[in-house]
Amino acid sequence: MASFEVIGGRKLSGEITPQGAKNEALQVICAVLLTEEPVTITNIPDIVDVQKLIQLLSEMGVTVTREDEETYTFEARNINLEYLESKQFVNLGRAIRGSVMIMGPMLARFGMCKLPKPGGDKIGRRRMDTHFIGLEKLGAKFKYDSSDEFFHINANGRLKGTYMLLDEASVTGTANIVMGAVMAEGLTTIYNAACEPYVQQLCRMLNRMGAKISGIGSNLLTIEGVEKLGGTTHKLLPDMIEIGSFIGMAAMTGSEITIKNCQIQELGLIPDTFRQLGIKMEFRGDDIYIPTQENYTIETYIDGSILTIADQIWPGFTPDLLSIALVVATQAKGTVLIHQKMFESRLFFVDKLIDMGAQIILCDPHRATVIGHNKQVSLRGIRMTSPDIRAGVALLIAALSADGKSVIDNVEQIDRGYQKIDQRLNALGAQITRI
Repeated sequence: MASFEVIGGRKLSGEITPQGAKNEALQVICAVLLTEEPVTITNIPDIVDVQKLIQLLSEMGVTVTREDEETYTFEARNINLEYLESKQFVNLGRAIRGSVMIMGPMLARFGMCKLPKPGGDKIGRRRMDTHFIGLEKLGAKFKYDSSDEFFHINANGRLKGTYMLLDEASVTGTANIVMGAVMAEGLTTIYNAACEPYVQQLCRMLNRMGAKISGIGSNLLTIEGVEKLGGTTHKLLPDMIEIGSFIGMAAMTGSEITIKNCQIQELGLIPDTFRQLGIKMEFRGDDIYIPTQENYTIETYIDGSILTIADQIWPGFTPDLLSIALVVATQAKGTVLIHQKMFESRLFFVDKLIDMGAQIILCDPHRATVIGHNKQVSLRGIRMTSPDIRAGVALLIAALSADGKSVIDNVEQIDRGYQKIDQRLNALGAQITRI
């Protein structure tokens, strides 16, 4: 188990470029299973979760060629279906939650799939019903074997298009169903579909491969099934979660930072939400410039009531950045209520921030009230453990702003979602040592 030793209180400066989007990468890499022709994907982040998924596909029989540091070509011509019975498949499939998105492509192309119960962050209940119900409506049959924790899925021939109203706008659920529907017989209509930029990117990529998807960017997708898909090239968006993390880090450390190549038009409410916390920023072309701020003040509502920042389905504020918003608020002037609606365990990391001196009231598993210090009292360095990817980076940001030395254990969690984060932040002037 690795740890970060962080010497806090240092101002950072310079330029940093966000990695390719992790959540998009997991979707579009699974989509290569839909064709036997080559698919080239660029801007792939070198992070643990993505590398595990690439390894999984490689062992399934996909020919993987690394063209350069962030470009891969995939050719899924000879898939070994017997590999799905192996111990190696079980171990890799359970190691990464993104493995669930092989179901749609495998059903569409091969009419079957077998999947171990996937892993991922322990941030509360993360049900998979939307995936299963949607694919069942396309004609798949599911059987769960509790003795070996395997899902057995069969299509009994070609999937068939249908109308469906999703019970929730699940991003990965929508992606899985779309990948199943693109080669289903007839017309599929998906209402209450997730419409995040990453889902839009997947749909555009599939259309370049020969799919017929309309309604992209809305919550109503119409898919006319085709018999076969071809190859394509695709470039990932920059990771919006990294961009939001860097905005928060700049404010907490009083640093002057430029975040390069942000694809600002794809960020939704992220910039405005951090502006509500008092963070100043300028858009310079496609870059975001964060000036040095000695103080920042949380806005209130027009009637003077306390600001609430809550996660929402797109185009609302992403739940993956609530941890960052929370830690940024600890040094702001004012008070904010953070409402994490989707996962009931994602706020439990606040006990570490309280140990560092933050003023936070954990109201219940979903809500926390943060009373900012206005940078009058610094957080203090402590030893802590990263519980998941996003909380881990929030704790890293807190440590960068704190007085003294902090040690963050279990940084493998951070490595799952952030590419060489210690090296990249050290290049801005941080002092992070990997132990």
